Amino acid sequence: MDAWKDGKLYRSDELKVSAYDHGFLYGLGFFETFRTYNGQVFLWKEHWERLSRALADFRVSMPYEEEVVLKAIEELTKANSGEDGYFRLNISAGVHDIGLQPSHYEKPTMILFRKALPIANRGTEKHAVWLKTVRNSPESMNRHKSHHYANNIQARFEVETLATHEGFFLTSDGFIAEGITSNIFWAKDGKVYTPSLKTGILAGITRHWILRSSLIEVEEGFFTKDEVESADEVFITNAVQEIVPIQQVDEIQYLGNQGPIYNVLHEAYIRCVQEEGIGR
Repeated sequence: MDAWKDGKLYRSDELKVSAYDHGFLYGLGFFETFRTYNGQVFLWKEHWERLSRALADFRVSMPYEEEVVLKAIEELTKANSGEDGYFRLNISAGVHDIGLQPSHYEKPTMILFRKALPIANRGTEKHAVWLKTVRNSPESMNRHKSHHYANNIQARFEVETLATHEGFFLTSDGFIAEGITSNIFWAKDGKVYTPSLKTGILAGITRHWILRSSLIEVEEGFFTKDEVESADEVFITNAVQEIVPIQQVDEIQYLGNQGPIYNVLHEAYIRCVQEEGIGR
C-alpha cells in the first residue's frame, strides 16, 4: 500500500483528491518528509511542531491528532512487510469553490504517502554545484515546507541527478541560502558555519539537531560564496539522508567523508538515533 487517507490505506492508483482542493487551485498546502527506523520516526515531535506552525500561519486546521498519524505510519509500515520507508505527510487546504473566499480552512485534506526508502551507505559523498536559479523569498515571515515548490523544481533542472548531486542556492543579495533539498554547513579551521534563518531558508529538522547538539559551536549568519569555496569541509543535512559529506562544489575539492567535523557529527547522530531505541 502506498498511502493513508481518512483512516484507509490506498494503492497509488486508487488515491483521489478533488480538483477543487485549494492545495491544487492555489498551492495552499504544507508537508513533512521523514524516514522510519524500525518503524518509528526520529525527531517526530520536531516534524509535527513545524507542520503545526505552518498550518497556524495560514489558518488551516490540523485535521487529526498526532496519535492518529503515528498509527497510520505503523499501519503503512505493516502493510509493506514491516520495511522502513520514506514518508510524506501532506496537508492541503481542502475543498472550496473557485476564489479566495475562506478566512479559515477548517476541513483540509491530509494524506500520508509512503515509498521505498532509497538509502545510500552512510558516508557516501555527493557533489554540489552553484545554482543559477536564485532562491525565492519565503511565503511569509518564515519559510514553510509548502506546495510553493516551483523555485526548487526550476533549480532541479540544473542538476544531473539528486541521487549523487546537490544544488546550492544564493539569495537575490548573493548570500548563501540552502540546497534544493537540504541545509548547508561548512567548516574552516575547525569552526562551523551555516546560513541564518533570516536569509529565508527552511528551519531544517536535522539542521536544528546540529545546532542544539552542543558538540560543536556553529556560527549562523549571512555568508558569501567565497567563504564556502575556501572551506575545509562542506556537508548537507535533511531528515531522510541524515548528514551527507560534500566532496566537491563545482571544481573545488573538500575533505568529504574524511572531514573530522563531519565524522564527529555523523557518529553522534547515529548514536542519538540508537539511544532512542530505533537505530538499525
